[in-house]
Amino acid sequence: MSVRIGVVTFPGSLDDHDALRAVTLSGATPVPLWHLAHDLEGVDAVVLPGGFSYGDYLRCGAIARFSPIMSEIIDAANKGMPVLGICNGFQVLCEAHLLPGAMIRNEGRTFVCTDQRLRVETNDTVWSCDFERGQQITIALKNQEGNYQASPETLKMLEDSNRVVFRYLGNPNGSANDIAGITNERGNVVGLMPHPEHNVESLTAPSLDGRPFFSSVQRYLSALVG
Repeated sequence: MSVRIGVVTFPGSLDDHDALRAVTLSGATPVPLWHLAHDLEGVDAVVLPGGFSYGDYLRCGAIARFSPIMSEIIDAANKGMPVLGICNGFQVLCEAHLLPGAMIRNEGRTFVCTDQRLRVETNDTVWSCDFERGQQITIALKNQEGNYQASPETLKMLEDSNRVVFRYLGNPNGSANDIAGITNERGNVVGLMPHPEHNVESLTAPSLDGRPFFSSVQRYLSALVG
């Protein structure tokens, strides 16, 4: 099975080509998707990349959430299509209410750029099933509004239902409960602030810990038709 993974480009996206290359290196077929499109072009999964969609005006991801293609993605995600939101893509998923909570300015009021250690809290999602639970990984992190916050009730729900997927080891931005990434109830939608697409080649990264994100979704999709 040739898995087709779409990567959306919004005005202000910075890491869309990095995500497309990561898809290619994983052996899947990359499909560029434009934010004004009304067609997902038959893709099997979608990545919302990092960057500063619409210049981060209003709130990060608040305008991108209303791009025409998001209507298609929301509908597809609710039907089970795998969707990965990276950094700004995570912010878009929260604004679209595909994931709960929101990102605010980093606790130190500074832009964070580092190779960040994470712990895999669950591998029971479409995008993390090739990891081991409890595994420690290193993924590039770069953001200024990556401080994940939610109501106490929402945080308890995420913890109690095993929906925290990745947790910071050494919290760089003040995120509640050290949360770096979460999933929806079904496990097909995952959002995280770190950038797995930057950890797929030894030439440019200290680890290849981003690769299992893309192999995970392919294994899941292949199993569906197998």
